[in-house]
Amino acid sequence: MRVRPRPSTIRIFLADGTPEGLRIIEKSNWSGRGFDFARADWTKVRTRPDFGKPAVYVLLGPADDGGDLVYVGEADEVRSRVNMHHAGLDFWTRAVVFASKDENLNKAGVKYLESGLIRLALAAKRASLKNANAPGAPFMSEADQADAEGFLEEMLPIFPLLGLDAFEVIAAKAAAEEVPRLHLQGAQSSGYGRDTADGFIVEAGSIARPTETKSLPPFVRGIRAKLLTEGALAADAAGLKLTEDRAFSSPSTAAMVLLGRPANGRTEWSDSAGRTLKAIQEEAAG
Repeated sequence: MRVRPRPSTIRIFLADGTPEGLRIIEKSNWSGRGFDFARADWTKVRTRPDFGKPAVYVLLGPADDGGDLVYVGEADEVRSRVNMHHAGLDFWTRAVVFASKDENLNKAGVKYLESGLIRLALAAKRASLKNANAPGAPFMSEADQADAEGFLEEMLPIFPLLGLDAFEVIAAKAAAEEVPRLHLQGAQSSGYGRDTADGFIVEAGSIARPTETKSLPPFVRGIRAKLLTEGALAADAAGLKLTEDRAFSSPSTAAMVLLGRPANGRTEWSDSAGRTLKAIQEEAAG
């Protein structure tokens, strides 16, 4: 799903007065409430009444490729479930929990939210998903499903504000037409992409150099290895072909993945008139 943009106020309350501590998130005209906290603080925050309700939660930790490792879950009583993960799962360092301020979010509702978030994470391919299974949506009445879908729509814009982009699916190409299409050319590599609010999107069909220089940063080596494992980079007569549109965190990361060497994306990517991304950005800034 793609969230329909609309003006709203999102309030982030620092419960203990520091940005590293528990953050409570509320949104105008929404019955939901979010909680963002470090694993180390769980025993301190778990007594809150909201954690005795049905909720959907996301556990986050660092992945080997420098990105996020994510687990999505749900529970009829989230305190007990996170207690289990606190005792038995080592990878996570942070959690985000969403519950309802009223009693309208039930077991079926949080199962629907879990299913929706996993589906979006698989489609976005921005994080490594820890879940072994992708459960389907539960059977719900039409009215209950509409309520759950509305709750999910309200949740999604909050995750990027918390620094989590795992559920942001790459925008359709038609929507990306508003920004310039850029080209990159290098040894055994070439590609097209766009610098968008969803990250730097490299188009399917772009060619990556099959070899890597010794000076290529380790995190980029990890990204290339992950793309090869997933089949998103596949052997081609011209090199390694990108089989699907992919979003990268920056123009430089995108450039290094294709070029197989250190690169400044602001000078490697250019438009049809030969203007570099750096020149385009400086011109737009006036």
